[in-house]
Amino acid sequence: MDGITGKKTGKTGKITVAHTPDADDAFMFYAMTAGKIEMPFEVEHVIKDIETLNRMAFENQLDVTAISVHAYAYLSENYRILSAGASVGDGYGPVVVAENERESLGRVAVPGKLTTAFLLLMLACDDLGFEFEPVEMRFDEIIPAVKEGKVDSGLLIHEGQITYADHGLVKLIDLWEWWNEKTSLPLPLGVNAINRRFDEETQKAFLKAMRESIRYALEHSEEAVSYALKFSRGLSGELTEKFAKMYVNEYTYEMPESVVEAINTLFDMAEEKGILKKPVVDVLFL
Repeated sequence: MDGITGKKTGKTGKITVAHTPDADDAFMFYAMTAGKIEMPFEVEHVIKDIETLNRMAFENQLDVTAISVHAYAYLSENYRILSAGASVGDGYGPVVVAENERESLGRVAVPGKLTTAFLLLMLACDDLGFEFEPVEMRFDEIIPAVKEGKVDSGLLIHEGQITYADHGLVKLIDLWEWWNEKTSLPLPLGVNAINRRFDEETQKAFLKAMRESIRYALEHSEEAVSYALKFSRGLSGELTEKFAKMYVNEYTYEMPESVVEAINTLFDMAEEKGILKKPVVDVLFL
């Protein structure tokens, strides 16, 4: 279908492509944004934090968008997962931090209840016997809120996962460690998804372009990191590259079967706890 008219057609037109204002997304979308690759259609970029994009996807506003894996459980009727563009943790992931070691989590600042980090926190706390009270706020407000005592602890995503110690905070729960112990699988956190109103030809045309953009970034790392620095919120070039490559890697270029299995496993666990109804995990491959 055409991104402007919504009419079903094999031709491509203008589409909206939504992603976050974070170094990893900036890194992977650099080539597409900067005209380094040939695009089969005109792209209008929409840049919002992940929870805002999750909410916008519920309104079916976006043609292609980054969404949390958690959010996909409620969006699968309208969106299809692309096999390129996923953010997958392998040895790292969201963490819960506080100013000091504490026996309870208390009031936890969370970056949105549709984030995968929040779903993991619910599952881990149920398993570990912890109770907590979630307090929703923007992801980049969480560290200041913890330091100022507005909340007892905070659930960190994005670069906060590697910078919290610089703020004098300590780790209470490592959700990657919990997940790895339970499943021995990579940790799927976010995906790029395309609206089902597009026909298969158009979906695959975008997927191909997405893969080319990721390949370009990985092959021209210095160039892509330089662009990503604009979205790094004060990180050094070295830390920006470290964070970008944590979540833009071989999993991002082409989703392996282990990540599909991990998404299904996450939904199985959540359905077993009555948190959600497991959707059909539909991933588009070339």
